Formats: sequence, C-alpha cells, structure tokens
Amino acid sequence: MLGEYRIEGRRAAEIAASVERAVGSGDLEPGQLLPPMRELATELEVNPNTVASAYRILRERGVIETAGRRGSRVRPKPATTGREYIRMDVPEGVRNVAGGNPDPALLPSLARAFAQAGERGDREPVLYGDALVEPELERLARARLDADGVPEGPLTVASGSLDAIERVLAAHLKPGDTVAVEDPGWGSLLDLIPALGLRTAPVGVDDEGPRPEDVRRALESGARALIVTDRAQNPTGAAVTAARARALRTVLGDHPRTLLIEDDHGHGIVDLPLHPLAGTTHHWAFVRSVAKAYGPDLRLAVLTGDALTVDRVSGRHRLGPGWVSRITQRAVVRLWADGALDTEAVAKTYRERRDLLIGALAERGVLAHGRSGLNVWIPVPDETGAVARLLHAGWAVAPGARFRMTAPQGIRVTVATLTPQEAGPLADAVAEALGPSPTRTYG
Repeated sequence: MLGEYRIEGRRAAEIAASVERAVGSGDLEPGQLLPPMRELATELEVNPNTVASAYRILRERGVIETAGRRGSRVRPKPATTGREYIRMDVPEGVRNVAGGNPDPALLPSLARAFAQAGERGDREPVLYGDALVEPELERLARARLDADGVPEGPLTVASGSLDAIERVLAAHLKPGDTVAVEDPGWGSLLDLIPALGLRTAPVGVDDEGPRPEDVRRALESGARALIVTDRAQNPTGAAVTAARARALRTVLGDHPRTLLIEDDHGHGIVDLPLHPLAGTTHHWAFVRSVAKAYGPDLRLAVLTGDALTVDRVSGRHRLGPGWVSRITQRAVVRLWADGALDTEAVAKTYRERRDLLIGALAERGVLAHGRSGLNVWIPVPDETGAVARLLHAGWAVAPGARFRMTAPQGIRVTVATLTPQEAGPLADAVAEALGPSPTRTYG
C-alpha cells in the first residue's frame, strides 16, 4: 500500500507530520491509499483514536482526502502554479496574442493620481489601527455598485480579485469542500481552489454565462460554493444575460446556503450591462477589481457582501497584511473622480477588436466566442497541434489546457492589442491550423 515508506509516530501530531513529510518528499504520491486506521494503529501500537485524530489533522490541512469505505488517499498536489507552466517561450519575430493583458495604450496615466495621493499621505499619514477602507473610495464604489443593482452590504478592499476570492472561500469553507467553478475558466482560479484543499466541480459555460443545469447538478451533488464571472469571462468572453441571471437565481433560490461569489473584473472595459446574482443566497460576495481597466499593478479590488462574510474577511485581513495601501486607494479615488479613463471608448475599442477577429474567422468557417472582454475563445479538435502550427506561422496563442478541466479543447487569443491589419492574417493562420473542419462549439 505504501511501498517502502513506513509511517511513524506515537502521537497524532507526530503521525500526521510523518505523512506530511512523505508527501512533501514524494515518498507518498498523489492518489496513494493510506492504511485503514485500525491497521495503522496496530502497526504503531497506538490507540485507533490517535490515528483517527492524525487523519483528521491531515484532512484539515488538505493533505489527504477520505471517501468513506474507500479509505483515505493522498490528495492531488495543490496546483499552485501548475497551469502557469502550460505556456511556451515566444521566439523573436512571433506575434504574441497569448498574454491576457490589457492594451497599455488604453491605460490611464497613474503619475498625477499617485502624486496627489502621496502628498495627502504626507499631510495625513495612515497609521496602525486606521480604517481599512478609504472613506471616499467606499463612497464612490458604493455609488457605482448601486447603479449596477448590486445589493446593499458592507464594503472592504483586497489586493485584486483573486485575493478577494481566496479570502471569501477561506472565510466559509474547509479543506475537502467542493466549489462549483466555470469550465473553461480562469486558470489562476482553477489552481487556487485545490491549493486551498478544496475540490472543484466543473460547470459548463456558453456565451450567456454558466449553464443553469450544470450549476444545479453541482449544487445537488454537494458543492458548497459557486463562483460566477459576470462579464468578460476568461477565456470565453461570456457575459451573464438578464435571462440567464433569472435562471441562475432560480437555481440558487433552491440552494440558499450556497456561498455565491461573483467576479466583475471586466468593469470599465465592457459595454454590456451587469446582471448580478448577489443577494439570492444567505452568504454572498461581489468582487470588482481595477486591474483590467486601470492597470494590473494596481492591486486593488472592492469587495461587498453579506455582513458576516465581509466581517470575516476584514477580520482575517487585519491579522495578515492589515490593509491594502491607503495611498493606492487614494490614487484610485483620484482616477475615478478625475474621469481619467473614458470607459465607453475603451469598451468600444475592445469590442471592435473582438468583433473584427470573430468576423474574420467566421468568413473562413471558424466559430469563435467573445461577447465581452479581452479574449476570443476558439474551439479546436487538437489544441496542441493548433498551438504548434500557429507558432510556426508566427502567432503565439494560449493553449486551452490552461483554462479547462473537462471542457472540450480550444485556444485563447488575446485581442487587446490586435490591429485591424492583423485580424485577417491571424484568421487565415487559424483556419490553416485547423484544416477544413466545419465550425465547432465548446462544451
């Protein structure tokens, strides 16, 4: 069962540490079955309750998982950076449309906003014990959330969308719990969930967002949380429509104890209305970051939700980093107040670039998806071959494996900096890479 490795220890903590060391060293591999508790207790000459306590410690740390009579196994290694390795080095002379970044030319200048925030910081230094959230940021953010129909709730700030989502998951879930997540979906999120010791339940996505029947199936199977990208879904560009939002609210209404997390990272770069689901369940969180519209280095996301969720997140935040820099918060306030970004023009530009590529692909018999955001998702029968052929043709695209669990294969193209002159040649290269097959859809 364990090969040559022998678990050691007389106390629960020692037994748990022995297993954890073996997992870390590779002596115990993912999926490996551990001895039944009574068998190990006999071998170690300890009480079975001691082994039971050790296994409980390991489950809580996300090291092992238990499936009733099927026993306890070593969990898959947390994929903390696994999907980041699914990329290629872009050779010189190859056009890179794989990165997922916004167009730097469309980002506002930060110099004046930070200068003003710094000057205020000199006059009014932020000290330990001060409020987590800049009052003016809270006022402006709340007004924007109100305008979009996001329910009233307390507000806090995190260091970007992923940080906020991680904090909300940690506030409510324990290792071994299941999270329903979009498939295909954001690669970093698909890595984060198992890194927290949580399980993923894939939910199919179409152009209107998560499929209600898949969400219902996941929740009925025991998923305790659901994460939805409202707009600019990565990688498909899906955006939740009014009809889809009604259908999802109906499903969630039947499962009111579900932890609902909504990610609206596309705010400021999309021209489609928001149809929030927030408030349908007892515990919910709505996250809105500024990275895509104002710059990835602005590590700031606004988080609102039910009182218990926000209180838990804020309390835990104070015990770690304490707060998100108030200088950064004040700089964002200045960017918002000064109208530093013409969001309508930016959204229009990204829409035109998506539509241009999707139209060019359609003319060549290739189906693609991208209702909103920075990316276009192209279903393919063989993504490894498609990526290789496109690279040979001078185009670097993102392989779909970075974003998929059980969904059919595809490739992601970031159109953020795509020029009108490039759309045709890129579409030609994609069509050539896919061969003569008819249009396809993703799962």
